Amino acid sequence: MLVKIPDVLSAGQLAKIRALLDAAEWVDGNVTSGAQAARAKRNDQLAPGSPEGKQAGEMVLDALQANPTFISAALPHRVYPPLFNRYSGGQNFGNHVDNAIRPLPGSDQRIRTDVSTTLFLCEPDEYDGGELIIDDTYGAHSVKLPAGHMVVYPSSSLHRVAPVTRGARIASFFWSQSMVRDDGERTLLFELDQSIQSLYRSQPESPEIVRLTGVYHNLIRRWSQV
Repeated sequence: MLVKIPDVLSAGQLAKIRALLDAAEWVDGNVTSGAQAARAKRNDQLAPGSPEGKQAGEMVLDALQANPTFISAALPHRVYPPLFNRYSGGQNFGNHVDNAIRPLPGSDQRIRTDVSTTLFLCEPDEYDGGELIIDDTYGAHSVKLPAGHMVVYPSSSLHRVAPVTRGARIASFFWSQSMVRDDGERTLLFELDQSIQSLYRSQPESPEIVRLTGVYHNLIRRWSQV
């Protein structure tokens, strides 16, 4: 399931994050790459452990907690601390699949990557190229969103970032371990939840809302691995 989520960050939040990133140190993006990704990856990344990255990441996490569409789509159990990357001067990221397991920084715990997320921090007219291209059974989906908008998709997907030929593409990226591991089950739950919300807006007194909400939560009980 690929879901585009608008307006995750307000204009004020976006400006604060961009100011932090402009003042931060950038390093070779392969500092967090696995062996497969290192052969395909050409970009810059915020230096690990930088105070600017930590502060910007906390702002992103706060925005995620306040976004019901992200919660509905990802059903997050744990979220990897947000990272930040930059593409410019022809940099790109070739075809790859995200690592299935990642160690959580500063701990001995690990996170299973079920859902990948890219949060765009630049407007599309600030750079040429840089599309996130995600392959699934229906073909290739090209994603290039306005600043503050976000896309979530299965971490098992083959995907890539097209070369940036003008300007710079700056984004935050991270992974979630979902309470519901299977993407097909998450998709059904997301569609059911969105239908319940739509019904509530149009017919708030409908008794079917309670019944459908019960079905939704009972399915989570059946499928959740928490």
